[in-house]
Amino acid sequence: MFENNPVTKLLKIKYPIIQGGMAWVADAELAAAVSNGGGLGVIAAASMPPEALEKELLKIKRLTDKPFGLNIMLMSPTAGDALDLAAKYRVPVVTTGAGLPGKVLERLKPLGTTVMPVVASVSHAERIAKQGADAVIAEGTEAGGHIGEITTMNLVPQIADAVSIPVIAAGGIADGRGAAAAFALGAKGVQVGTRFVCADECTVHINYKEKIISSNDRATVVTGRSLGHPVRALKNKFTKQFERLESSGAPAAELEALGSGKLRLAVVEGDTEMGSLMAGQSAGLVNAVEPAAVIIESIISQMNNILSEMARL
Repeated sequence: MFENNPVTKLLKIKYPIIQGGMAWVADAELAAAVSNGGGLGVIAAASMPPEALEKELLKIKRLTDKPFGLNIMLMSPTAGDALDLAAKYRVPVVTTGAGLPGKVLERLKPLGTTVMPVVASVSHAERIAKQGADAVIAEGTEAGGHIGEITTMNLVPQIADAVSIPVIAAGGIADGRGAAAAFALGAKGVQVGTRFVCADECTVHINYKEKIISSNDRATVVTGRSLGHPVRALKNKFTKQFERLESSGAPAAELEALGSGKLRLAVVEGDTEMGSLMAGQSAGLVNAVEPAAVIIESIISQMNNILSEMARL
């Protein structure tokens, strides 16, 4: 069904499903499992030291012979190192976030790397399309982690109307219903994050996975708007403390100190009270830990059934 899909053709993958580049979560094991399952697995560089990231890139090459990606957070102090490693190892696909990808495009496009920036507005999408991006990931505010302000439902069709490159929808997509909706809005592929946190191959602490599975529709909250970098995560003691400080007008330095190291605390140590449990609003749709390949097949099967039914209407 997807032989002529522009995203599967561009990325040389079976299904138009991209795994989100989640900091501290998206390592070589998860990315390889997603790629082996027919999607595009993505390693998150985040602020990973270059020697650690190099090990992940070497590891994924041992775990899969399928295309994979690397997410580079452009505001990270190690973004330059990640870019160097992407060039050194000829990473097939690079996604970017938190900034303009001009340097990434200039460095990697001549090497044959496909570059797909994550954007949260039409103007950003238009600008990077002009710079030569191969596709754009339109991420709505429903997503987990760092977010914009526009919903996926409104962002995706407006970006699809504004640019000629393929649009990949992200934010709030955890099953085939969300994927089908994204295609109806003009997307040619979807990026899935929170659902893959609960993949068997995801190495986050089991406490993190269990908190997602037990979540409901009102489980997340957005903090950090006063800092200019809003973050969506599951509600807990940490987010309540952050909200109190933020509403009291605490200085940025105090807020940043409070947030420092909290994602690692959740992912590695499994502290579900004082750790930052980044997750999207789709957490309420996640109810099981399953292999990445099973998750992908489930999304595709449900989406195909829905699109087939729509075609008969």
